[in-house]
Amino acid sequence: MIGQRYLQVMALLGVAWMIIFNYIPMYSVIIAFKEYNIIHSVHDAPWVGFQHFREFLEDDELPNVIWNTVGMSLIKLIIAFPLPIIFALFLNELRSLKLKKFVQTISYLPHFLSWVILGGILTTWLADVGIINNMLIALGFIEEPISYLAEPSYFWSIVITSDIWKELGWSAIIYLAAIAGVSPELYEAATIDGAGRFQKMWFVTLPSINGTIAILFILAVSGILNSNFDQILVLRNSLNESASNVIDVYVYQTGLLSGRYSYSAAVGLFKSIIALILLIMANQVSKKLNDTSLF
Repeated sequence: MIGQRYLQVMALLGVAWMIIFNYIPMYSVIIAFKEYNIIHSVHDAPWVGFQHFREFLEDDELPNVIWNTVGMSLIKLIIAFPLPIIFALFLNELRSLKLKKFVQTISYLPHFLSWVILGGILTTWLADVGIINNMLIALGFIEEPISYLAEPSYFWSIVITSDIWKELGWSAIIYLAAIAGVSPELYEAATIDGAGRFQKMWFVTLPSINGTIAILFILAVSGILNSNFDQILVLRNSLNESASNVIDVYVYQTGLLSGRYSYSAAVGLFKSIIALILLIMANQVSKKLNDTSLF
């Protein structure tokens, strides 16, 4: 009982932290319906109703912002979501423990580097005199160097590829943990039935971690309007602005840099409502298809 008491105290501290830093600040979301400025308090700010929401929906930049945000997120969902699963499956099949640890270390390492550092590396690599252009010219794929970050047509590919490079190994951790929980008896039974390694992966490992995949997919769908703000802010410039202007950057530039705090709050609230709707829809679809859901 004494041990439980201490555990409950630790849990209560976590609950208190969540209430103080997550729930109490939610009161300030009402500034989305007010004309707030830093001179007056939230309570004294005049009500404007849905004015900021209408301004956002009528903004000429909205179609391009939504296209960039949803487009990159959908491609990441289609390409980047299954890659950690595949990586975890093959990594689990490595028999050499030393090789497995080496591959894990190499794949995890980029995650611990900030996008400020990785953005600088990518900017150097993708420059006119960078290693990418030098390699492609040496191999005969191109004749003249290309300023990749100055071309909007390359921006999505750069963002998606660099995001996979940075997060592939780290994203595979949860799948490796789920695979570690698969009963060895299932593999033994599959071996007796004559199943090979790939057949075990397909008929034993994947069905066993299906619930984990479904939960993470639901969360990924709900975050489809999110973008990696740090990554895009580091890689974007005035030349690729047409392809790099996503919702988070739009809020930062139009709302925060211009001091339009109520407007930025309205856009953020709009995005949160859409995320909630997507979460509920994805959860219901997952519940019907494989009987796995968050709630």
